[in-house]
Amino acid sequence: MKFVLIGPVYPYRGGIAHYTTVLARTLRANQHQVLLISFLRQYPQWLFPGRSDRDPSQQPLQVDDTGQAPNYWIDSLNPFTWLTTFGRIRHAKPDVLVLQWWTSFWAPIWLTLLVLNRLFLRSRVVIICHNVLPHDARRWDRWLAKAVLRWANRIIVQSEAEQARLASLMEAPDVCIVPLPVFAMFTGEVLPRAEARRRLDLPAEAALMLFFGIVRRYKGLADLLVVLAQIRAQLDQPHLLIAGEFWEDKQPYLEMIERLQLADIVTIHDHYIPNETLPTYFAAADVLVTAHRQKTGSGAIQMATGFGLPVVMPPDAPNERASEASVNGTLDHATHRAALAQAMLDYWRKPATYTDSPAISEPDQSWVRLVDALLV
Repeated sequence: MKFVLIGPVYPYRGGIAHYTTVLARTLRANQHQVLLISFLRQYPQWLFPGRSDRDPSQQPLQVDDTGQAPNYWIDSLNPFTWLTTFGRIRHAKPDVLVLQWWTSFWAPIWLTLLVLNRLFLRSRVVIICHNVLPHDARRWDRWLAKAVLRWANRIIVQSEAEQARLASLMEAPDVCIVPLPVFAMFTGEVLPRAEARRRLDLPAEAALMLFFGIVRRYKGLADLLVVLAQIRAQLDQPHLLIAGEFWEDKQPYLEMIERLQLADIVTIHDHYIPNETLPTYFAAADVLVTAHRQKTGSGAIQMATGFGLPVVMPPDAPNERASEASVNGTLDHATHRAALAQAMLDYWRKPATYTDSPAISEPDQSWVRLVDALLV
């Protein structure tokens, strides 16, 4: 089949750029034609909460080796490029147009392409929802999400919680749940744990917990710090490594670490982790700990799965291994912290029950499952 796939790829950074890249690779590996479209400009700098939306990696994940480079056609602030992009899409005559949805910022562009597709092309439309609504949704986000998603022939969500969130927004005729695939694209040669810790200047004998990825309120780092202070005495040489750029004020976290007397067992690497050093962090850790306050897909969990690293999370956490605790995805903080504390204690008391799975080589079946869902 002929696909048009639109989304960020290198030189843009982050999980959705990696997702788009591996999806394009997997489509082509399964003998589909793919016109891959990305951005001349993604976000204006004043709207991007991080230091830059560009990937600083010296070993970037690229799609060029699949035989066709991406087409950087869309400028998010230039509507003329939206029209010229559709002209090129129309010329390609795809069977399926694949858009990705994760923030309302893209609504004007996607609506332009979707309306023109309905008028002049009528390709089938699949929208992959990384988040039905933004994590910090505002009043207009629900309206914009509905305005875009109603044009899809099929909507792919990544969990039952997101399916419920979509159902609360609109009645969609064809919704398919495809869990976030395993991120195994960085799992080449993995360092021995001792060497990884030496490179990161971490204590060699610690029970090392990794909190990985962009720091935002919904990811529950504050809850994790409170819980760590509560159960510290019950753990043997605990140490927490926070690895990722802060997308909110870091100072309250630093003050919390001091107030809870955790400074000696918490290390912070406040920057985007480039591809070439990412495996070192997962090799150094004993376990990945997540504490999400809202149910959503987690690239960090899928990376840990790819590396064969155990994952500790409370039973209300956002992952297919966990049960769904609430439809709206918002958790009671006291209950959430108690569940997180119990999950951490359970792991350290019986780590053998968290059997390490072998690293998964790319491509694995979770990406093939996603491709199958695109074949509407």
